[in-house]
Amino acid sequence: MNLGDILVAKGLVSTADINRALEHQRENGGRLGGSLVALGMLTSEQIDRVLEEAPQAPLTAAATGVDPALLLELVMKGMYTENLELASQIAEALKLSSTIVNPLLNEAKERKFVETLTASSGGGSMTELRLSLTRAGREFAAEAMKRGQYFGPAPVSLKDYQERILRQRVTNELVTRQRLEEGFAGLVMTERFLSRLGPAINSGNAILIYGPAGNGKTTVAEIVGKIFQNVIYVPYCVDLDGEIMKVYDPALHRKVADAGEQQGVASVRRSRVDTRWVACHRPMVITGGELTIEMLDLKYNPVAKFYEAPLHVKALNGTFLIDDFGRQRAKPEDILNRWIVPLNSRVDYLTLHTGKSVTIPFDEIVIFATNMHPDDLMDPAFQRRISYKLETVAPPEDLFRKTFDDMAKKSGLELPDDIFKQVLDRVRESEAPLAYFQPKFIIEQVHASCKFEGTKPQFTAENVEDALCNLFVKKADGKMFGVKRSYGACRRFEFPFNGVRAVTATGWTAAPSGVKRARWSLSQAYLREAVRHCALRRIAATAANSPISRRAVGADFSRLRPRRHAIPQSNCYYSVRALARR
Repeated sequence: MNLGDILVAKGLVSTADINRALEHQRENGGRLGGSLVALGMLTSEQIDRVLEEAPQAPLTAAATGVDPALLLELVMKGMYTENLELASQIAEALKLSSTIVNPLLNEAKERKFVETLTASSGGGSMTELRLSLTRAGREFAAEAMKRGQYFGPAPVSLKDYQERILRQRVTNELVTRQRLEEGFAGLVMTERFLSRLGPAINSGNAILIYGPAGNGKTTVAEIVGKIFQNVIYVPYCVDLDGEIMKVYDPALHRKVADAGEQQGVASVRRSRVDTRWVACHRPMVITGGELTIEMLDLKYNPVAKFYEAPLHVKALNGTFLIDDFGRQRAKPEDILNRWIVPLNSRVDYLTLHTGKSVTIPFDEIVIFATNMHPDDLMDPAFQRRISYKLETVAPPEDLFRKTFDDMAKKSGLELPDDIFKQVLDRVRESEAPLAYFQPKFIIEQVHASCKFEGTKPQFTAENVEDALCNLFVKKADGKMFGVKRSYGACRRFEFPFNGVRAVTATGWTAAPSGVKRARWSLSQAYLREAVRHCALRRIAATAANSPISRRAVGADFSRLRPRRHAIPQSNCYYSVRALARR
């Protein structure tokens, strides 16, 4: 971790400025900070402020906040499993200074765990003694491996981790309208939506983004996660009363890039920063349908005997996106119940396999993105805990055209008026709403078609029609799949509920007795309206847009008659039976 890298990540200087300062340092000596000040790129106050934000390297074992016995075990395990022989190698592996490692090695020598061999054969004026484990040292290391197989950077204390989370809160960074507009440059967004999104980000509270599929909910959430500029510090691992919890995850945490190495020059001189912490951009963790309740708890490895931090802990001081909320393997109410305490008290409790519980400050922006109606997912009590609820709606025709034109130009295409009319006509014919994803879908299909034909990429009526056939499925008729499908008397029934079609017959199914019965489904429009009025709630929660059997709802739908019935505001069983009466 280098001072120059942090300054570049914060946007205080550029990589070219660092290279100039390095050249000045070679010619005049001194530290990098002094060269930056001498060249007028930064002030000494700015450099001091950056260094104060970073965790300071401890000089003694007591200053680490970790039990020295745990540090000694790490030293022994490194020599036992990694064949480390030099004090400098051990210090580099543990991310500790020599002023901490050397006393630990002296203690190991006093306890007859380590013996000195010969001086190292490395070049340079400085020589080091090679060390080796004795028989007693190997037995001690083997016992330590049985208690836990973790070896790597030394952990930070739980107290230091808690203080660091609070010190680098998300709300410490202000997102202005200008930065928000820069983040959403290239996307067609209404001013009203940005005006509502900005305060939601600066609040640091949970955000619910809902609306029809394909209108940019996930894209908006991803941009929010990447719009921050501040550098935060993430520990490799944390000491939980003798237990190790790994936090830093290279797959999720974006480590600050090395500006010096990017330009092929010598690395910037190290500062007094504690290297047990990794300088990262604010994390953006995304999970979708794979999310389970177990993924929100500590994951204990019974073989290695250490913990992996849950996803939301890795997202601390950043953004945690739960995409496609309501379609996880876990029930929505179970996930919401897990979040009630963290969202309300801003504190989370993690339980070890021993039963002990530890407290972690909960500082992150939680974003729920869903294409289901919020009333179908959460009760009013939980909706109250989500301070900001933003709806993404279908674009009007003018914004849809602007989005289509912009995407076409970026891909080297020109959108003629007749092609745009062709798309609009097909969308309306399919009774589908306009959506922001449709232009991108059609453009990709057109490019694929032209590439196959070996022609210049351009819109034609034929390749656009092919794209639209892939976008919309042809409606079923009685001659599909080579089988004549006769619905007979099973016609579409209209049961109005606030003007919304309720139940439709979708086909015939054979009962065990051989008698044909109608197969029914509830329309999504009706389900939204019914749930909003507390009718058929149980059906909406379990059988949305899917065939409903007699066993599922306790009523025989085949007894329905083509008459208009009013749906009462009552329990779903009574509602269905009321419909079933002649």
